[in-house]
Amino acid sequence: MFINLDRPLVVFDLETTGLFPKRDRIIELGAIKVMPDGTEEERCWLLNPGIPIPKESTDVHGIADEDVKDCPTFADKADEIYAFFDGCDLSGFNSDRYDIPCLEEEFARVGKNFGVSSRRCIDVQRIYHKMEPRDLTAAVRFYLGRDHTGAHGAEMDTRATLEVLKAQMAKYPGLPQSSAEMAELLSPRDPNVIGRNRELLWRDGELFVNFGKKKGEKLRDLLFREQNFLKWILKGDFDTEVKAVVRDLLEHGRLPAAPAAK
Repeated sequence: MFINLDRPLVVFDLETTGLFPKRDRIIELGAIKVMPDGTEEERCWLLNPGIPIPKESTDVHGIADEDVKDCPTFADKADEIYAFFDGCDLSGFNSDRYDIPCLEEEFARVGKNFGVSSRRCIDVQRIYHKMEPRDLTAAVRFYLGRDHTGAHGAEMDTRATLEVLKAQMAKYPGLPQSSAEMAELLSPRDPNVIGRNRELLWRDGELFVNFGKKKGEKLRDLLFREQNFLKWILKGDFDTEVKAVVRDLLEHGRLPAAPAAK
């Protein structure tokens, strides 16, 4: 047995209509229940979300409206899914931040308490980040085959970074050979995103907050009921692009034009 279990562990993953647990819906739920004796039970539900699936979401998971038009809704399968998860701990990849909140919201919509506080949650992504550090010392060891002496000294770190870049260019001949193409590969400009940390997000012609307790709410709506939140953004550590949008909304009641649909 790969891990000692005193109750079943459900490893699961979701495909959804978008990024906001409070307003988006589950389209596909895959789950494997691992029993304490090591036996496994696998299930997968394809669901009609009851709302249109945006093209950008279909581009990610390949599921379109036509694929689920005759499928049951989450409400139709809620009892069955709840029973499968009942009494189990949870695991997934980035599940603490996304999959578990999405599942909680879906159950809440049908009047069921998923009860996450009573479950142990093992986020595989957290293990990965904890056990496989992605810092300059690790990069020097991987690409240059030596220890990084002088770590956290600006001069030595700068030299090591340049050496790592040269080693990466030599190791991966398929990488772009110009700085412009490299920047586009590593940080492609998404016209639907505003802010270095994706704080604001365009979707269906509306601009949404994409962080914190207001995540998933329309920015325009906050002008009428949460102006203190908008003023907090102006005083906070947000980049100038985000602040410019919020300031224009507060002072003039307007938002920038939505990006053209692809």
